Amino acid sequence: MSRRPSTSSRRPPGSGLTAAIFHPKSRPSPLLSVVLGALGVILVVGYLFRGSGLSGISREAIVGAYGDSCTLELQKAIPVLKKTYGDSMLKVLHVGPDSCSVISKLLKEKDTEAWGIEPYDVEDAGGMCKTLVNRGFVRVADIKFPLIYRENSFSLVIVSDALDYLSPKYLNKTLPDLARLSSDGLVIFTGSPGQSKAKVAELSKFGRPAKMRSSTWWARFFVQTSLLENETAAKKFEVEATKDSYTPRCQVFHLKSFN
Repeated sequence: MSRRPSTSSRRPPGSGLTAAIFHPKSRPSPLLSVVLGALGVILVVGYLFRGSGLSGISREAIVGAYGDSCTLELQKAIPVLKKTYGDSMLKVLHVGPDSCSVISKLLKEKDTEAWGIEPYDVEDAGGMCKTLVNRGFVRVADIKFPLIYRENSFSLVIVSDALDYLSPKYLNKTLPDLARLSSDGLVIFTGSPGQSKAKVAELSKFGRPAKMRSSTWWARFFVQTSLLENETAAKKFEVEATKDSYTPRCQVFHLKSFN
């Protein structure tokens, strides 16, 4: 098809996109409305994060912004867990985002040794977290693959928030591996279907929205992966939580180790 002469393609002043926007009698097309709306959203988001961006916000602030963070819930539950597990809380491995805050709190407990696995990068972490990483208390590792620890390296393994972002394909490998590392049990803090969905900042950090799975789904999954629930620990946790007037906002599962 031959090109038309350039003279015939010229448009009179006041025509085209500019006229469509500013001419008083013109009506913007649906496509134009969508484009302008998208530009507005981009400008608002850019204003909110102006001058800092996610990388300029501390890791504690990012995780703390999630109203239903199970990692924050875990920190509230530490006194109840100590009463439930006793001496098993003396050598703990925590796995999950913002592990630095959890380990920092556990290390303040008397006679408690604690290590953490952070599944995501800590480039935006604060000074406290970087110190724990440099001293070897917290490691960055991809939990979709086996962790480099021997069996029964820890008395108790506690997981929060991390499993909600794994598909069943990886859960089938990750969860049994975590149970392998503990001698006295595995405790899981996970979101419930009633909790809010992942926010924009959360999506950019984890790469996928959280899977808010029901207790029925988890119970079925535990059976499929040959993981046994620790009913004794679960009942004791409920009793101690009632005594302390503590009501967890996340689902808490107590599993037996692979011994």
